[in-house]
Amino acid sequence: MPLLQWKDNYSVGIEAVDHEHKELIELINKLYDELMAKGEPLVTSAFFGDLIKAISAHFALEERFMREHGYDQFPQHKEDHERLLDEILSLMDEFDRNEMESRQDLAARLDVWFSSHFATHDARLHNAFGPHPD
Repeated sequence: MPLLQWKDNYSVGIEAVDHEHKELIELINKLYDELMAKGEPLVTSAFFGDLIKAISAHFALEERFMREHGYDQFPQHKEDHERLLDEILSLMDEFDRNEMESRQDLAARLDVWFSSHFATHDARLHNAFGPHPD
């Protein structure tokens, strides 16, 4: 079962942003599947590199959109983006030090962060730029 599942209420009403959210969920789920299925150590540096690259590019798209449209919650949203990137770097370090103990923690922390970010910051972005699809 996937760690994260796309929900319509995650939509911010901006097609490119929603598409990237779905891709990030797929990337996280791929990591989760590998973490839970394998007993041997993983080569995580490549995965984390891909994840950070994808998240950074997504955040840049979202932040450009917010700036261009004068989004009033931009500073708070950007701060949450920066916090996530710091958290992922910290997770990478922890995972490299003790992979077996970090597997469940990594999955849980990614799940909590993305679900929380979608439910708060991205929900406010959605409310500012368009109705939810029914």
